[in-house]
Amino acid sequence: MPWALDLDGVVWRGIEGVPGSAEAVRLLQEAGERVLFVTNNSGRPVSDTEEKLAGLGIDAMGGVVTSGMAAAALVSPGERVLGMCGPGCREELERVGAEVVRDGPADSVVVGFHDDFDYWRLTAAVQAVLCGARLIGTNDDVTFPAHDGLRPGAGSLLAAVRAATGAEPELAGKPYGPMCDLVRSLVIGEDGECVMVGDRPDTDGRFARALGWRWSLVLSGLIGEDDLPVDPEPDTVHDDLLAAVSDHLG
Repeated sequence: MPWALDLDGVVWRGIEGVPGSAEAVRLLQEAGERVLFVTNNSGRPVSDTEEKLAGLGIDAMGGVVTSGMAAAALVSPGERVLGMCGPGCREELERVGAEVVRDGPADSVVVGFHDDFDYWRLTAAVQAVLCGARLIGTNDDVTFPAHDGLRPGAGSLLAAVRAATGAEPELAGKPYGPMCDLVRSLVIGEDGECVMVGDRPDTDGRFARALGWRWSLVLSGLIGEDDLPVDPEPDTVHDDLLAAVSDHLG
């Protein structure tokens, strides 16, 4: 039975693991469940995400799925892509054979999370779009939960390009079609009911509904008990990932 776990707000908050998350993943893996780690954060390379999870005691090798992967599926080999994004997304774009540049003319502009965002990178992206490049966003999450509170997400950076150009982006990550297609391709032939565990109704909840999966909302990230009810309505609500897994496994 496949499980898709969000990372920010579910497995970790910034540099700190959510208590019990490593035990929850271990319980699933020992029960023979397929576990995917599906994140809209495209900033870090997959290998770095695997290493961070390993540091929390979680074996995620081969199970990390990012919005950078989904965005890369939208470009073609040889395409010139202005990457207004982090190293993780650039790595995925290069993996599919795109030529990734920081400025100048481009066929596409891909906007993803990166912590060195500045005026001149924004200018390069805006000028490329105004000259005809299509605009792709890894995701449109405007914030994400960190150990010190909410921080601006890729959606906030994408909003700056949209405001300056009027362009409507193609969106790759949760809850949109490219990420749905990517995750479906990874669970072909898997038996049993599929579950998405997340902390955001607008991404994780809508993603689960788009896939036709059950959605388990956890209150360890963006949403707290005082924010309930939410739309879409989750199938189950738990304090954290461990509680969700324990309830399922009995």
